[in-house]
Amino acid sequence: MIQDFKPTAIHISTEGPLGIAARKFCMKHKLPFTTAFHTRFPEYVEARTKIPARYTNLIMKWFHGPSRAIMTATKSLRDELRSQGFNNVVTWTRGIDTELFHPREKMFADLPRPLFMYVGRVAIEKNIKAFLDLDLPGSKVVVGGGPQLEQLKKEYPQSRFVGMKEGEELAQHYASADVFVFPSLTDTFGLVLLEALASGVPVAAYPVTGPIDVIGDAPVGKLHEDLKQACLDALGHDPKVCREYALKFSWDACTQMFLDNLSPFEPKEYACFTS
Repeated sequence: MIQDFKPTAIHISTEGPLGIAARKFCMKHKLPFTTAFHTRFPEYVEARTKIPARYTNLIMKWFHGPSRAIMTATKSLRDELRSQGFNNVVTWTRGIDTELFHPREKMFADLPRPLFMYVGRVAIEKNIKAFLDLDLPGSKVVVGGGPQLEQLKKEYPQSRFVGMKEGEELAQHYASADVFVFPSLTDTFGLVLLEALASGVPVAAYPVTGPIDVIGDAPVGKLHEDLKQACLDALGHDPKVCREYALKFSWDACTQMFLDNLSPFEPKEYACFTS
């Protein structure tokens, strides 16, 4: 497929079977390529299997080692990978659809306010129980599907689980929240943070990689080691300010940064094969 496509640049977006196959092809034919470090895969493996992250990190270094540019979503992750011995690490931020995600009328009229919401994959590495265990006023809503969904439904019957949503329906759910809660400790960016902000919803999260880079000290939410305190402090932030902040993360800027990071075979042409 790669030979038939005749790419002028090759970008490998995952470390899975397709990514390994593309890497093998590039190494065999001495073709330059770039890669992306999207998630903390070693930490995810450790959370699910108890295999220490330091062992999986060796595999990650092997995979990304020959890359001309390892693209990361945030400056803090870039600096962290550099400190761990990864070379050629560059930044590639994310973009969102600000036309789809915008302030709307609130749903869930039957639930007490304020409404605290999580949106994303329902899996152990997302640390959702840290959110559901909080003693908060109002209601909690979880949007998303995943392997932990049925378990959490049974353990937290007082919370509302609505399953996976997409498109307009997803956008409506985002805009219905009073605070978007992001309990993950391992995500490298958290695109959902920007989608919530574009919907006029402030964010509560831990001060870790991802939230620090996306939110920082901006007046669009609260980062705190005490997630309950972050949730309470995030209440009342101006939806207009949240929306305006999210508008800075456009698809155009994201695309140009990606193109600038590529290692093309011919400097004036940009085409890529993504595996």
